[in-house]
Amino acid sequence: MVIEVKPQEVDYDALALRVFLKALELIGGPRKLFEYRNLTWVPSLMEAAYAVVLKNEAFKTEDEIAEFIGITKQTVRNMLSADPELVMMKLQGELEGKEVKVHTAGGLAKLAYEEVKKGNDYIAFVASVCEDYVKKHMETAETCPDIGLVWPVYVLKAIKGMDFPVDESKKEELKKRLENVKVKDVPATELIEKIEFPIKSPADLLHKLAEAVKSRG
Repeated sequence: MVIEVKPQEVDYDALALRVFLKALELIGGPRKLFEYRNLTWVPSLMEAAYAVVLKNEAFKTEDEIAEFIGITKQTVRNMLSADPELVMMKLQGELEGKEVKVHTAGGLAKLAYEEVKKGNDYIAFVASVCEDYVKKHMETAETCPDIGLVWPVYVLKAIKGMDFPVDESKKEELKKRLENVKVKDVPATELIEKIEFPIKSPADLLHKLAEAVKSRG
């Protein structure tokens, strides 16, 4: 009897999230990162996580990755050409300046991807730390707290199961799913009104939310 082994379908969104959380852990863990309240590079790290996953798991080209995420081909190239061996040496100095270059985000994502593939990620633990942070702040806040460092986690969690691409006809459904999420103190529902449709993928949504909040100044 011949048993046919079918290749398992990879959930790229889930894997990118695991890589993103592992990258946070490599930097020093969410608790340490919460000290950096004005970080603007977290979306770039999420984009880098997607880029690395799509390159290594889906065998996408730079053009395809750029289109999927909604960033330039050159940005993708910079992320994927980063040297992971040098990233940790450069990282501390860049963190102190509260700005991480695209190369560094890419190198960090590569390191995190390697660790995840080895089974060295603890997504439940890291996610629980993020959850504890949010719950603690909700006890003293009248509205949903700022989850600036981990907002991509909550966006992906909120849209889980939603079909993409998302066009204008699904805007209200998207806003409903994101009604309790903030992106750097700005309600995600407000940002949805400022982004262009259709939204091609979860990665494209993260990118457009990041751009929308950045445009507010």
